[in-house]
Amino acid sequence: MNGDTPYKILIVDDDKFLLNMYSIKFQKEKFEVVTAVDGADAIKKLQEGFIPDSIVLDIVMPVMDGLEFLEKMRQENLAKDASILVLSNQGQSVDIEKAKKFGIDGYIVKATTIPAEVVAEVLRLLQTHKK
Repeated sequence: MNGDTPYKILIVDDDKFLLNMYSIKFQKEKFEVVTAVDGADAIKKLQEGFIPDSIVLDIVMPVMDGLEFLEKMRQENLAKDASILVLSNQGQSVDIEKAKKFGIDGYIVKATTIPAEVVAEVLRLLQTHKK
């Protein structure tokens, strides 16, 4: 943990059940959690001034998918210091390589990971991420 200030996290996923579950998991670890249901919603929250320490996002979403979100986020220089973890069921190497082109810090396949492992990976990334 970074002193008395909780980490801020933006979780982006169109699955409301997963958004709720991960919100609860991260809040238990004293994170300040903001959620978005797609990339466009997430961009709006960043443009409105939310500055996360970490972003966890899905790739396959309606309106604006995760890769489009990453591209727009980079173009607009939003959340430039945030660690980025992709949490997706798209597990093929071609999908992972596409996401890596946007400078992500990690990639986890949802189906093979339990929530506690996702929280642990975000914490690890926050401790090793360059600021």
